[in-house]
Amino acid sequence: MAKPKKSTGSKKTDAQDGRADRLVARGHHDMGGLPAGRVEPSEHDYAEWERRVDALMVLLSGVKGGPPRMTVDELRKNIEAIGPEAYDKMSYYERWVTSITQTMIQRGVITTDELGRRMEEVRARREAACKK
Repeated sequence: MAKPKKSTGSKKTDAQDGRADRLVARGHHDMGGLPAGRVEPSEHDYAEWERRVDALMVLLSGVKGGPPRMTVDELRKNIEAIGPEAYDKMSYYERWVTSITQTMIQRGVITTDELGRRMEEVRARREAACKK
């Protein structure tokens, strides 16, 4: 059995201690501790679609008593899986929509073909409504 390392009281990081192989590369989304400029907190009204996305997540997570269809961990995992270029172009709730969609596909709730058909139906209804 290996002897436990004797504590030297040193607070070296793994990299400083010669164990850089233990370091994990940051994801593009992980900005914690990096300089990113001043955060300006401001109140704003949410668009209707943003409120609906938030409500959808509440329903899918089962918070209000229904059966859980996804977890916040899946939400985070699929947000973190968004490529850097797309991630930077998306708003907060656009990332949520992307993640929820990906989770529903992964869980077999909807297929990409079905999603495409439904999106086309919505697009056609919208165009018809705009022509009136």
